[in-house]
Amino acid sequence: MVEEMNNEMAEFNSLAVGDLTKGTISKVEEKQAYVNVGYKMDGVLPISELSSLHVEQMNDVLNVGEEHEFKVIKLSEDELVLSKRAVVAEKAWEVMAERLETKETFEAEVAEVVKGGLVVDVGVRGFIPASLVERHYVEDFSEYRGQTLRLKVIEMDKERNKLILSQRAVLDEEVTEKKKQTLSKVTEGQVIQGTVQRLTDFGAFVDIGGVDGLVHISQMAHHHVETPSDIVSEGDSVQVKVLGVDPDNERISLSIKDTLPGPWELIEGTIKQGEVVEGTVKRLVSFGAFIEVAPGVEGLVHISQIANRHIGTPGEVLKEGETVSAKVLDVNVQDKRISLSIRALEEEQQEKIDNAAKKEYQKEEDHAGFSLGDVIGDQLKKYKN
Repeated sequence: MVEEMNNEMAEFNSLAVGDLTKGTISKVEEKQAYVNVGYKMDGVLPISELSSLHVEQMNDVLNVGEEHEFKVIKLSEDELVLSKRAVVAEKAWEVMAERLETKETFEAEVAEVVKGGLVVDVGVRGFIPASLVERHYVEDFSEYRGQTLRLKVIEMDKERNKLILSQRAVLDEEVTEKKKQTLSKVTEGQVIQGTVQRLTDFGAFVDIGGVDGLVHISQMAHHHVETPSDIVSEGDSVQVKVLGVDPDNERISLSIKDTLPGPWELIEGTIKQGEVVEGTVKRLVSFGAFIEVAPGVEGLVHISQIANRHIGTPGEVLKEGETVSAKVLDVNVQDKRISLSIRALEEEQQEKIDNAAKKEYQKEEDHAGFSLGDVIGDQLKKYKN
C-alpha cells in the first residue's frame, strides 16, 4: 500500500507548472469542475480557465465523462489547478500567427456583441472593430450574434492577449479582384446593365460589376438635364453604354443617353411635310432661326422664310425663347434636318383674308346690282302707267 502511494506521489511530483496532461471530467459544479488526470488527487478547473470567452456556468460547456487536454497552472502538495483555456489558446496563437503571415481567410461565429464591435472565439478572444465588420456603416450590430463571418487576422500581440480580426478586409479583397476582372472584360461600345450607386451634381456613378462607372450629366438624356435626380435614383437598374475604359486609373465612362432612342428617331413619322408645327425659338443666326419643334429636335427657318417682306436680320422679327408656329417645308430624319417657314403661314393667312374680303366685296356688288334693277323697274312701271 505504501509502495503504491509512493509510486503515485512520484508520478504526481513529475508534473510541473506549464506541463500538458490529459484528463476526464469527474464532477461539474457551477463555477468549477474536477478533472481526473490519473492521479490520486483530482485537478481543479476554475470557470475562469475554461474558455477565452465569458461562461456563466460550467455545465453550459462541460459534461462529466468528457476527456480534454489541460495545462498545469498551479501545483502544490494539496492543490492541482488546471487550465483548458491555456491549452486551446497556445494552439490558437500558433494558428493565428500563421494566418497573419499567409493572409488566409477563415470563418468564425460571432459569440458576443460588445461596445465598439464583435467578439469571436477562435481559441483565443478575437475582436472585430465596428469599422472592420462591413464596407458600409452599420448602426445596429445586434443581429450579428450567431452569424458566421469570413475573417482575416489584421493584428496580434500574444503577450497582451490582443487579436484584431477583420471581415472588411475579406470583402475589400473580393471587390478588388472583381474590379480587375470587370476592367479586363469591359470594352468600349459595350452595352451592359448596371445599378445606380450614388448621385452627384455632375452625374451618376453606376456599378457595372464591382466597378463604378460615371454617367456624366450630359450623357443622361438627349435633352438638357438640370440635375441627375431628374433622370435616375439610387438603386435604379439602368442600361448603359461604355464610352471609354481606363484600367490603370480604374475609370469607366458610361452613357445612358446612347442606349435610348434619339429624338430624331422618336419624331419619325410624326412630323410631316405640309403640317403646321409649334416650337420655341432656340437660336438666332445670320442666315435664319432654329426652332425646337420636339425635345432635342430643331428645324431651320431660313431668313427668307421668316417674313413676307425683306428683313436684314432674323432678330428684326424673332427673339429667342418665344413660341412660334411654322409650316413644315421638308423633313429629312436621316440627315436630321427640318425646313420650316413662318412666311408661308403668313402668306396663307393673308390669302385667306384676301379671299374672304373678295367674297364679301362680291356679295356687296351682287346686293347693289339687285337694288338698282329694282329701282329702274319701278321707274319704268311709272312711265308705262
